[in-house]
Amino acid sequence: MATLAATLCLAAPVAAESGSVVLHDSLDGPDFAESGGLYYRENYEQSAGKVEFQSEVKRSGQGALKLSIKPLCDADSDGCSERAEIWEKTELRVPYNEGVWYGFAVKFADPVPQDDHRYLIAQWKREIDAGAEGDFSPFLAIRLRNGKLFATVETNYIQPKAQPASNATAGLCEAGSTPVWLRPETNQMRALVATEAGWTAEDGAIYAACTDAIQVVNHGNPLPTADSGWIDFAIYTKPGPDGSGLIEMFANGKPIVTVKGHIGHADKGLGENQYFKFGPYRAAHSTEWTLYYDDFRRSPDCADVLAGGTCPTP
Repeated sequence: MATLAATLCLAAPVAAESGSVVLHDSLDGPDFAESGGLYYRENYEQSAGKVEFQSEVKRSGQGALKLSIKPLCDADSDGCSERAEIWEKTELRVPYNEGVWYGFAVKFADPVPQDDHRYLIAQWKREIDAGAEGDFSPFLAIRLRNGKLFATVETNYIQPKAQPASNATAGLCEAGSTPVWLRPETNQMRALVATEAGWTAEDGAIYAACTDAIQVVNHGNPLPTADSGWIDFAIYTKPGPDGSGLIEMFANGKPIVTVKGHIGHADKGLGENQYFKFGPYRAAHSTEWTLYYDDFRRSPDCADVLAGGTCPTP
């Protein structure tokens, strides 16, 4: 990657230029590389987490990052979360209206959680200004439910067009529409955009409505299974709450989905930048949970991020 190698020596940029800067961290340790712009954020929920640079489990290079979370709250606590998430440095965040490619590899440690619970392994969000009202979900998230990987896209609530009653009952959507969980009370809705091959209607029962505000082009490749070993993601994100949004998702070099339309939030009090964080995040639980991460990269150019696949035509 000539472009990547040439860019790693750049000094930390000003925020206005951050979207054009290439970042890379092989996560070989013993600490985060300056060229990656990553850090472990310290707060109460993150105190559930443990960060280890280790060499026993790795995808490439000398090592990989082991992120674990242990119980922090009572398992039945409402509103308490447990995290071990790695963040981009604030000054390196990408403007919300710009597109950027992210890449990272992840491996689930055994056992892979099999319960119906809130589990996330990576998420993309918009900054929230101090004092803003509301709790805004990630505009893109890679999640786990019943031991199965899936991806969701969030945007502001848009009243859906009526679907045939038979389709709604069966959890089906017409061509050009996408299954969605409507949440008008928070001015949000969450679309189901990608799943493992073994995903069932029961797994996605909460996505019972359909929207044409978000369109998904399925490229015929399901997400890899959570227990399949190392999964290398390459993902392009360009939010567009006005309907101009675009997401490209690849896994292990294969195109999974293209998502277009209303992506992200446009409420008052939201910030100017998007940001990415990865690592285990869940609602309160009674067990420990571990993930391994390797080969983080970020670039405005697909070729710097996507390995073993063909970049989409602009």
